[in-house]
Amino acid sequence: NLTPFQPTSFEMRQKNEKFARDARLGKNPAKLSRKDKLAKQSPIPVWALGLVVFVVCGGVLFELARLIFL
Repeated sequence: NLTPFQPTSFEMRQKNEKFARDARLGKNPAKLSRKDKLAKQSPIPVWALGLVVFVVCGGVLFELARLIFL
């Protein structure tokens, strides 16, 4: 018989209680909610930060090259 294993309500209740107890103790839950994921994200997108770093570092490199070679 290839039916998938279905946990009993008692087993599900035990696992839910363990999860709630761990969450109260401060342990990380198995999966973060969408709200928690969005709260952890930076307000600046990665591509915008990369662009700023590229412009600043590129400008510094061009200035150093101008001072050294000209």
